[in-house]
Amino acid sequence: MDNRTQNAFRALADPTRRDIVQLLSSQDMTIGQLTDQFDMTRAAVKKHLTVLSDGGLITVETRGRERINRLEPQGMAPVLDWLRYFDQFWDDRLNSLKEAVERKSK
Repeated sequence: MDNRTQNAFRALADPTRRDIVQLLSSQDMTIGQLTDQFDMTRAAVKKHLTVLSDGGLITVETRGRERINRLEPQGMAPVLDWLRYFDQFWDDRLNSLKEAVERKSK
């Protein structure tokens, strides 16, 4: 597994970070707006945002004194690619099983 994929999975491993990703999927938010959604300090939210940014799942834009956090949908690509491999793996295995059952039933 390459670093990009590893970082994306690490970012998604925590339920709070998954909640942040869901919130950012509907709108861009500042650290303050995100902090209002959780029972934790601003510093704790900022740490989660750093992990999400390192994982390529969000981007941060500075506007004056505000830092706007935005979901980066393309950041999910490494995770989806990894999951697709297993999707294909199971499709192949299930098709083989189906063919074996059909041959036996003839």
